[in-house]
This record gives sequence, structure tokens and C-alpha cells, in this order.
Amino acid sequence: MSRETPDVRAVGEAMADAVRLLPALPADTGAAARQPPARRIRTGSDTVEEDLVKLVLTVVELLRQLIERQALRRVDAGGLTEGQEEELGATLLALHDRMTELCAQHGFSLEDLNLDLGPLGPLLPPS
Repeated sequence: MSRETPDVRAVGEAMADAVRLLPALPADTGAAARQPPARRIRTGSDTVEEDLVKLVLTVVELLRQLIERQALRRVDAGGLTEGQEEELGATLLALHDRMTELCAQHGFSLEDLNLDLGPLGPLLPPS
């Protein structure tokens, strides 16, 4: 059986692209003090259910955004028919609407799901 070897150059380019997308650290410590407070998950015995729902919704939103970006790459590459592109767009829109509904049902907005990862910056890109 022949096993394909991964294209190391393509992997390296993808990693370089990912690193370029990371925000730079603030130039001085004064800039960090002017930023709004970090939105990190704070857990407590009285809010554990709410915290778990928020965490699950955050992971689902992250995956939804990753799927959306991958779908846009496929559309840009031209490998889909016009019908497939329309169906994909409708599906992504419906998924976004459902995520908005789920967040509202639990008292969150999509912006509330964007956790601060400290020096890495926010988990989700700005909308």
C-alpha cells in the first residue's frame, strides 16, 4: 500500500498564515490598561449551568465560523456549482440564525461568546 506523504511546504505556509493573523502584543503596558476588561469564563457553584451553556455555545460558534471560512474558500476555488453555492449559503445563513436564537434563549449575544485568551487575544475574530 502506498501512503501519501503530506506536503510539508503547504503545511508550513498554512502555519505562517495563521501566525500572521495573530494580533501583536501591545507596545507598552499602558495600552493594556486602556482595554476593556477581559471576557473570560468565571465559574462558580451557583452559575455552573450557565457557564457550561456559554462554553458549549462558544465551541459551537467557533466551529460554525471555521466551517463558514472553509466553505468560502471552496466557493472562491470554484469547485462548486451555482446550485451548490446557493444551498451552502442558505445553510450557513440558517446556522447563523439558529446560533443567534440559541444565544438569545440563554441570555447571551454572539459577542458574549468571544472569550479573551490573554496574550493570544480574543478567541473569535471580530464580526
